[in-house]
Amino acid sequence: MNLSAAHVSGRRSTGWRSSGRRSRWLLVAGTVALAIGVPVGLAASSPASAAVSCRVDHAVVSQWPGGFVANVTITNSGTAVNGWTLTWTYPGDQKIDSAWNATVVQQGSSVTAKNADYNGSIASGTTTSFGVHGTTTGTTNPAPARYALNGITCGSSSGGNGGGSASSSTTATARTTATTRTTAPTTATASTTGPAGSWAQCSSDQWAKITDGSYTLYNNIWGGGAGTQQLCANGHSNWRVVATHPETSGVKSYPNASLTLNRKLSSMKSLTSSFDVSVPSGGSYSTAYDLWADNNAYEVMVWMNKAGAVGPIAGSYDANGAVPSASNVSAGGHTWNIYRGSNGSNAVYSFVRTSDTTSGTVDLLALFTWLKTNGWWGDVTLGQQQFGYEITGAPGGLTFTTKSYDLRYS
Repeated sequence: MNLSAAHVSGRRSTGWRSSGRRSRWLLVAGTVALAIGVPVGLAASSPASAAVSCRVDHAVVSQWPGGFVANVTITNSGTAVNGWTLTWTYPGDQKIDSAWNATVVQQGSSVTAKNADYNGSIASGTTTSFGVHGTTTGTTNPAPARYALNGITCGSSSGGNGGGSASSSTTATARTTATTRTTAPTTATASTTGPAGSWAQCSSDQWAKITDGSYTLYNNIWGGGAGTQQLCANGHSNWRVVATHPETSGVKSYPNASLTLNRKLSSMKSLTSSFDVSVPSGGSYSTAYDLWADNNAYEVMVWMNKAGAVGPIAGSYDANGAVPSASNVSAGGHTWNIYRGSNGSNAVYSFVRTSDTTSGTVDLLALFTWLKTNGWWGDVTLGQQQFGYEITGAPGGLTFTTKSYDLRYS
């Protein structure tokens, strides 16, 4: 096996809304306003509350030469807002290329962020957050000093690469969940500790990977507000994660074992997997396969067990959370509720087992065939196939152990 820190190529979506839904990636921003975006000059005409009083916090949660990820949190201390538009100007050469939990458009250095369809209402005394991924060619990443919510100037406390901050007498707006991209900077430096106990290799590096033949294990701490996590492994079939993450909304990590197939669905004669895991009684997480197809145009999640406030992406939601597109479907040796939705970047199909299990065998080809038979996709090319733990909260340090795992195909 070989351990190093590296670009995490597989895990790209996910994030959870405070209701338990996974957050949706939205518009990829550019230097030219897109048709569905809102030009900066129209910000003052956006829906506004009678008296906006707000504060904006800009936090760079990840940065590397040429790029950054930032969370932007609006706090509303005025009257309720129904529909919001936030504007700011970057003092440097920052360019936003994607965003989540908001529709973001950039023209020159001026940026406009508008609420998504699910987070436009902001009650007084609450907050809402969204995230951006951007590029910069400079050696510093100065933070914006001034924000305006629906045309009204907000106070701010911004954090960049030693970047500036600003404040004023105004304070706050609404609440949702911010998440960061799963893509890690390729310049990450390994922070490897040696073998611990009976484990051949261990690392607490954010982007650590351990290679084992054709398999790769990723520590993959990608979410905003994450704590610490250690990955230890004897191989892809026997590994452990000890995670300490706050019990707050938003996925913090997806440690996983990954194998890339690059096979057309029609060429597969069999594709099965067996697993045996030990998971904690507390926290918020799911034990799940995460399967990608057609160059990440499709993501298929297969949930074997779950705990806490987590839930799948769906096409619709009700008071109980996500609404399945198909219920009590027997396929692949298990019974599932199946959800169909989109994270704004790719289609997401989730098979959620109707009861939790910590061990078993799954006929993954049967699940993929079900999707094709029901017209959800065609003869796709199967790409990266992952199995691991999607962790939202792990207070106090929780242990997730893969006692055995394999993926068999022909």
